[in-house]
Amino acid sequence: MEKTELDFDEKVARLQKIVDLSKKIVFFGGAGVSTESGIPDFRSQDGLYAQKWKMPPEYMVSRTCFEKQTKEFFEFYREKLIIKNVKPNITHIKLAELENAGKLSAIVTQNIDGLHQAAGSKCVYELHGSTLRNFCVKCHEPYGIDFIAESENEADKIPHCKKCGGIVKPDVVLYEEGLDEKVIEGAIHAISNADTLIIGGTSLVVYPAAGFIRSFRGANLVMINKSETAADANCDLVIHDSLGKVFEKIRA
Repeated sequence: MEKTELDFDEKVARLQKIVDLSKKIVFFGGAGVSTESGIPDFRSQDGLYAQKWKMPPEYMVSRTCFEKQTKEFFEFYREKLIIKNVKPNITHIKLAELENAGKLSAIVTQNIDGLHQAAGSKCVYELHGSTLRNFCVKCHEPYGIDFIAESENEADKIPHCKKCGGIVKPDVVLYEEGLDEKVIEGAIHAISNADTLIIGGTSLVVYPAAGFIRSFRGANLVMINKSETAADANCDLVIHDSLGKVFEKIRA
């Protein structure tokens, strides 16, 4: 007997039931979480990878570029990765509500925009760092996002520390750099102790982050993504639609 495919409303109703019965939800999110706030996706057809640049985007946000072509690194970084005046969307807001209601225990994100915290989420593991944090590579003096943006007016357009003159580096994980061990440990611990793992807005192609979901041993594995992913077959519920359309219907 063939299995009947559930329609959108039926799938959302099933997700709501899962949420209602869960006590330790972890949300694992990618770029698709923030696209509805106006932040472009690196890998979508209209994303940064599809746009022409004098060097490949992967190189422009690499450790090698930061060290050897620092001016060009910051040119690209300011134009493509510093996006100001963006606000959390309904997905960010609903996830914060779920945490506040004691349903969601953690968010594990591949995004670097800080929108989860802006929405009110407290337990957020930022696998790839944040554009909101920056530090001097010599004395480790911290700086905010405006310091990087405003240093565009400097003679060489490279942000230098006001205390020691060292270069101020964004606290983001560049290509050729490893993830922060403490963040990894926290994320894996949260996922392995979750009773429900909701994966959203990610194609699960970025490793090692995408491999973290293998730590999940709970009851409900949910996938919400516009396109199919390699993990769909292993999920208990798959919704191929926008996160905002789904989460606007979810109650904490």
